[in-house]
Amino acid sequence: MTTTRRLGRSGIEVSAIGMGCWAIGGPLWAGAQPLGWGEVDDDESVRTVHRALDLGATLFDTSCNYGAGHSERVLGRALAGRRDQAVIATKFGYLTDEATRQATGEDAGPANARRSLEGSLRRLGTDHVDLYQLHLNGLPVPRALDLVDTLEALVDEGKIRAYGWSTDDPASARAFAAAGPRCAAIQHDQSVLRDNAAMLAVCEEFDLASLNRGPLAMGLLTAKYQGAPAARGGDDVRGSAPEWLDWFSEGVPRAEWAERVARVREALTADGRTLAQGALGWLLARSARTLPIPGCRTVGQAEENIGALACGPLPETAYAEVERLLADLRTATAAA
Repeated sequence: MTTTRRLGRSGIEVSAIGMGCWAIGGPLWAGAQPLGWGEVDDDESVRTVHRALDLGATLFDTSCNYGAGHSERVLGRALAGRRDQAVIATKFGYLTDEATRQATGEDAGPANARRSLEGSLRRLGTDHVDLYQLHLNGLPVPRALDLVDTLEALVDEGKIRAYGWSTDDPASARAFAAAGPRCAAIQHDQSVLRDNAAMLAVCEEFDLASLNRGPLAMGLLTAKYQGAPAARGGDDVRGSAPEWLDWFSEGVPRAEWAERVARVREALTADGRTLAQGALGWLLARSARTLPIPGCRTVGQAEENIGALACGPLPETAYAEVERLLADLRTATAAA
């Protein structure tokens, strides 16, 4: 069974499932609004990265603003002595204050792209980043295109191997990929609950990797929400969800999403996978370009999520059943 995929037109080989590192960054705030996943145990985070590596994960996705840089520091610590086993993806664009763990704004300028990279390299303890991604989802296309020359120069200088954009807008992704010869990936929201067929078409057109942000819908597609969930802690973004996070309301899954999970659970787990492994298998079956990056912050989560590599894509019959169930639900919702 093939457990690796190509990182778009960069040609870099990566594990078909990677590890998202937002959660291991710990708390981040915008005033009183939490933007992180709560307190974390850094030693457990290091053990989690090591376990992911041992299970075959090579792709690790982080950002300069996750925990105000703490995610990069922890990842760098975990990869010390094992850097050659990992493909590191990080992002730029959001500004934070490391001392206060506060978000302080945005900077999409070329000078900040360079400045932010130097900070990331220092925290990660490496001399290059494999994939460097613009993190500002809704940035106007002309401003994103202003970054292309700088990003191309950073590739020439050996500081990055490829670059991309974390955006959910297919038209923006198309323009960026067309302008940037070494743009290799688009990171976007993609899961069995929320498909983005137009973005996958852009990835196919321009030979890009599709890095799947939110592949487990921030926990909805895991066993922890099969019962009646309690609200998350006050420093967890899911407990006081900002407007852009619509999976939860006051820490509890919204009814429409919980209903979708209930409808597809049996099909996703029919061959003995866990719910999370079924959701990841659906993504692998959805397109040959998908690279799910589920967040892990415990060894157990790494064993379940990265363990999905051994399960492979969801079988055709199960995939078709999931699609039938979701289509049926969408029809019923539209008629209501």
